[in-house]
Amino acid sequence: MPELIQITEPIRLTTEGLEILRANFGETITFHAPGLRKYKTDEFDTQNAIEFASISVTGTACALSCEHCKTNVLHGMADLRQHNGSLFDLCADLASKGARGVLISGGSDKQGRVPLLPHIHDMKRVKNELGLAMRVHTGVPDERTCAALGEVGIDGAMIDVIGHRDTMREVYHLDSDPEDYENSLAWLEQNNVPTIPHIILGLHFGKMLGEDYALEMILRHPPKILVLVVLMSLTGTPMMGVTPPPLEEIGAFFEKARKALPSTPVMLGCARPMGNVKVEIDRLAVNAGLNGIAYPANGIVEYARQNGLQPKFINACCGVTW
Repeated sequence: MPELIQITEPIRLTTEGLEILRANFGETITFHAPGLRKYKTDEFDTQNAIEFASISVTGTACALSCEHCKTNVLHGMADLRQHNGSLFDLCADLASKGARGVLISGGSDKQGRVPLLPHIHDMKRVKNELGLAMRVHTGVPDERTCAALGEVGIDGAMIDVIGHRDTMREVYHLDSDPEDYENSLAWLEQNNVPTIPHIILGLHFGKMLGEDYALEMILRHPPKILVLVVLMSLTGTPMMGVTPPPLEEIGAFFEKARKALPSTPVMLGCARPMGNVKVEIDRLAVNAGLNGIAYPANGIVEYARQNGLQPKFINACCGVTW
């Protein structure tokens, strides 16, 4: 297990982030509980897991088997392969049970792409006939995939942006360069696909490497929402036991992102270490003026109130507002 960092007082950098939040968004902070896993705290006990469902078009299969994941993330999703391969039929079934939106995800091929093209027709039907909100994990999409997603009219393309060549090779096992992510962002932008880029802090075995450049690339292709997450040292992966970046570095990057995108929602996403570290990371997110937090640690809702913010709760991925 990674060492838990004990801190008596939460780290505070400045109040500038909170001032930016209030100036551009008011005093609301949104807490999210998507249906990827069961979630309940003393402050958030109304999760409806079916309201926003996650689907993997590849089941638990992934050609990359990245060092930080080893397909663990896919195990919590509905396996399309067990529903006769029809994405529309699965979404229709979920809608009949109360789903209002879906995340279409899956493992990647050797080029880093989630194989979405075979499902484009069904995705169009889901949007047009079922009216579900639709987020899509793209991997590193090629130009053809970006154009097809533009035709579907999805609500957002979620793409992990990596800013260093070594991380792409050593963690994602991709023989490519950061500029490939920028190409994907540009193609998505050209096809009017709203982007929801993610930056994973500490992805390079717990070290900050390339996060600043990832943010630079994102800024050149303005996103709908920016999502920040922190490396989780998952059991059964080569990164089990890896210590995340120091809290000071995490907090400083939160503030940097907030200042860089003052009028764009910046969220703390699902993935981050558990235990005391999670509490401190969530406090840093509040301090930095981030717009919302997925799966907030117990006590963070009250901490936000103590900072003058008004909490709102949504059973969906961070950034979904219905």
